[in-house]
Amino acid sequence: MHYIWKEWKENIRGKGLWFSLSIIVLISISILFRSSVLSFDKGFYVLLLNLFDSIIYFIPILCLFIGAFSIFQEKEQKTLIMLLTKKDHYAGFLFKKSLGLYTVLLIPLGLWLFLYLLLLKFNFQLDLKSYLIFVITIVVMVLVFLQMGAAIGSFSRSRMQILGYTIFVWFYFFFLHDFILLSFLPDVTYENVKLFSSAYFLNPLQAVRMYLETGIGVYSFGHMSRLLQAFMWTQPVVFLLGNLLFWLTFSFGTAILFNRKEGYE
Repeated sequence: MHYIWKEWKENIRGKGLWFSLSIIVLISISILFRSSVLSFDKGFYVLLLNLFDSIIYFIPILCLFIGAFSIFQEKEQKTLIMLLTKKDHYAGFLFKKSLGLYTVLLIPLGLWLFLYLLLLKFNFQLDLKSYLIFVITIVVMVLVFLQMGAAIGSFSRSRMQILGYTIFVWFYFFFLHDFILLSFLPDVTYENVKLFSSAYFLNPLQAVRMYLETGIGVYSFGHMSRLLQAFMWTQPVVFLLGNLLFWLTFSFGTAILFNRKEGYE
């Protein structure tokens, strides 16, 4: 609880949290105005997809920066050394710090998404199940990229390193990951398609997109080819949860393994 309160006070005074939330709010309101011409009964689903396609570009990089600079600030201000000298190990610090980051970002974001749902009620016929699926995709993205950001902050020694690592991670998941897999596409067969599928859905952006599109009924599993059925060898929610577990564990382990206690301007 101490870490959560400390994180909250630091982010209240800082600009990163409010800048990130203001971007999400502005994008959400903009999409709502643009979608006002859509039909009352079907426009809700179109709005969710348009909103997802818009904020998916911003949430990852904002969370990466927030997570990275939050950890790095502890090193810059020498508070990390003070905490670790009190017989607290880095894994314990990182776990508590991560919980604080999750709480500080998800609570105001959750409040805005609830308020946004009330605004949608005046324009569209609501589907609460689809909206819950949408919220889950946002939460998963926030958790994954905040933890990746915490890992970047753990092994970075300067703000320039944080900037470079963050841009690379963002660029990799948006462009390089799929581009690399495209080079292996001619060699995909029925025997190895599950391996290719696992690599494809290792990208958290693809996992959350598939979960959202199938959850709200945009993408259907009916009338698929035998190869595509093998590609989708399990339910999208399994890919989503597996992706979440993998990246949280990997980021946490990487942060501990390559942690540097010192930080320089």
